Amino acid sequence: MKVLLSWMQEFAPGIDGDPAELAAQLTDLGLVVESVDETGPAWDGIIVAKVLDLAPHPDADRIQVVQVDTGGASALDGTEYVAGEPLQICCGAFNMAVGDLVPLATLGTTMPNGMEIAQRPMRGQMSNGMLCSGAEIGLDDDHDGIRILDPSLPLGAPLAEALGSTSDVVFDIDVEGNRPDALSVAGVARDLAAKLGVPFSFGDYAVAESGAPAADRASVTIESNELCARFAARVLDGITIGTSPQWMQDRLTAAGMRPISSIVDISNYVMLEQGVPNHTYDLALVPDGALSTRMAREGERITTLDGQDRALIPADGVITNAADEPIGLAGVMGGASTEISDATTSVVVEAAVWDRMTIAWTSRRLDLRSEASTRFERGADPMAVERALDRFCQLAQELCGASVAPGTIVAEGGYAPNEPIPVRTERVNLILNLSLSTPDWVALVEAIGFECSNVTDAGADVLIPSWRPDATGEIDVIEEVGRHHGYAKSGKRVPVPEQTGALTPDQLGRRRIRRAFMAAGLSEAMPMAFLAPGDLAAAGLPDDGIRLSNPLVAEESVLRTSMLPGLLKSVAYNQSHRATEIALFELGAVYLPGEWSEESPLPEQPEQVCAIVAGADASEAVQLLHRLAADLGLDLQIVNDELAGLHPTRAASVIFRGRPMGQVGEVSPAVLDAYGVTGRVGWLQLDVAAMLAGLGSVPKMKAVSTYPSSDFDLAFVVPNDVPVNDIVRSLKRAGGNRLRSVDLFDVYPPNPADRPDGKRSLAFRLRFQADDRTLDDEALGKLRDACIELVTKRHKGELRG
Repeated sequence: MKVLLSWMQEFAPGIDGDPAELAAQLTDLGLVVESVDETGPAWDGIIVAKVLDLAPHPDADRIQVVQVDTGGASALDGTEYVAGEPLQICCGAFNMAVGDLVPLATLGTTMPNGMEIAQRPMRGQMSNGMLCSGAEIGLDDDHDGIRILDPSLPLGAPLAEALGSTSDVVFDIDVEGNRPDALSVAGVARDLAAKLGVPFSFGDYAVAESGAPAADRASVTIESNELCARFAARVLDGITIGTSPQWMQDRLTAAGMRPISSIVDISNYVMLEQGVPNHTYDLALVPDGALSTRMAREGERITTLDGQDRALIPADGVITNAADEPIGLAGVMGGASTEISDATTSVVVEAAVWDRMTIAWTSRRLDLRSEASTRFERGADPMAVERALDRFCQLAQELCGASVAPGTIVAEGGYAPNEPIPVRTERVNLILNLSLSTPDWVALVEAIGFECSNVTDAGADVLIPSWRPDATGEIDVIEEVGRHHGYAKSGKRVPVPEQTGALTPDQLGRRRIRRAFMAAGLSEAMPMAFLAPGDLAAAGLPDDGIRLSNPLVAEESVLRTSMLPGLLKSVAYNQSHRATEIALFELGAVYLPGEWSEESPLPEQPEQVCAIVAGADASEAVQLLHRLAADLGLDLQIVNDELAGLHPTRAASVIFRGRPMGQVGEVSPAVLDAYGVTGRVGWLQLDVAAMLAGLGSVPKMKAVSTYPSSDFDLAFVVPNDVPVNDIVRSLKRAGGNRLRSVDLFDVYPPNPADRPDGKRSLAFRLRFQADDRTLDDEALGKLRDACIELVTKRHKGELRG
């Protein structure tokens, strides 16, 4: 919505000041100003001149020599002209006649397109300026001929002064769907005037009435109250169709509408100003002047003003004549059969308020979006139709010489006046986090037309005006208080909703466990909890799963005692589809066999979280375990062990607080063969209940050292029965807080049985870094010696050369 400052000032003269400040006030009201532009003609140096003589150019067929009278005006470059003395101009247009008034760009003028006017010879004839077309000075789109001006304009006057064109400020406002009142100049002015604390009022739209009463020459009828809230009309005679004055054309153009003719321009002007769309009919083409509204009937058709023949459906609203024929699409577009023409002298102008959803449906179905349909869809003011028609008649009398028939014809439809709404002061302050008294907030809403009664300390009854169909309840009134008091003045407060439910600590813990596995790069899988007979045995596990008495299929007849078979099937399936890099985890229950009783009729169902990583060995599975333990705040140890389904020398039990809580290692090659899985596969299984009991606090971020780190490798020969985890713990103890990481990167020989002395070599890469300085060789040497000493002492290890 584009709104001119001067137009708003007609309703509230006190709206004045810096345009940027006014734009900020509008934005604070929720009417977001997207741009502020200064508009007006760039006509400095262009004057009104009179054609004195026309003569052909002696050496050019397409140029004529024109003598003009400047009326004694001066050129922009200071050249003095003498009134009545001919000034020669060479011109390529031939639509002028002697005596015509034309716009003359004098020497020194810069045209709107940037061209500078100077004295120039044209085929031997000197041209002392330029006669302008309407397109060259922005008056119209005509490039073909010189603009012929009104003969009553003063000779020699600046063109802007003669045409009454002045500069103005245009606010381009983004109007939200819940503010239909702001789709009018008056609506925006009302809001801004209230914000600034200046008076607002509509003008006096009194018209001189004459002739027979309008009700004797026309009638309006509402057949569908659901379609139309109110329908009003007035009759005008003696209309002269012509061009609207320049000031009106300027305002319409600045508002984004194209001037067409006097009556059409007045109609659009009133719609933009008052927010009430209207439509004019050639009274001679409306039998008996009868207008009626109803829903369309199946099979009816209408030719609209754009010349399109359109099929109607019962969901469309129509305006009909005395013969019950559609002559207009309600709220969308008029019909061609009653269109205004240059021969029109009498019109009936109507203004109505239509059902919003009907207009929205029709305009979208027919792809006929217009300024009028937009206003009807959002909600027009039912009580403003008479005022809008009076304004139309006033302008038509002034600009078209119209006579207005006495009286306004009004039909009442489905409009129901608003009822007062109780608004509680306590609620106003609670929602807005303010401490307003009832008179404080009452004054704010009364300034924008809300009527308040029964005002007490506790609150007031508020009657919402007819131009605010978006406001229907107490909360809407509170929103208006907030807008005009200023949301920036409201205290900052985070609303605390009522807590109707929450996750239990265990549910929160499970979510944290899942996030830790996903952060480690694993995807969650959800295999079936049912296995086929023999799946457990194929996985190297005891084949003692609970069998179902009524399985849907035999392949799903055994409850799982481990997640290993199901996850192995997932890996095998993915590998069969050439997806080799598979890393999955699952959190769920397993079902253990045992003695049941009436007190415990169900099997034991511990929760586990398991991970399977294709292409990973035991050391990578251990690294995954260490990462998860760090993320979850768990202090875990691992102890070498022989576990069912896992590699006999590459498996370990996971110990937490002195008790086993899971297993880690590689899946046995025999198991992998049984499931058709290729490559090495890492495995991790943890008890969820133990994890939930031991979850630590979420790790806090630590500052990253800006000093360089240093790596060195240590290889120890230790007995086979010394767990890798024990050596890692010793290295961390010796290295202290400067040891940032320990990685096992080599085990030799891979199979301990290949070394007869019962020992193996473990190679570690250690990374050291300080937070406050660069570690020199001396400091690193001491740290290295401390690590070697502690490992050799505690674990009977030898440093490998």
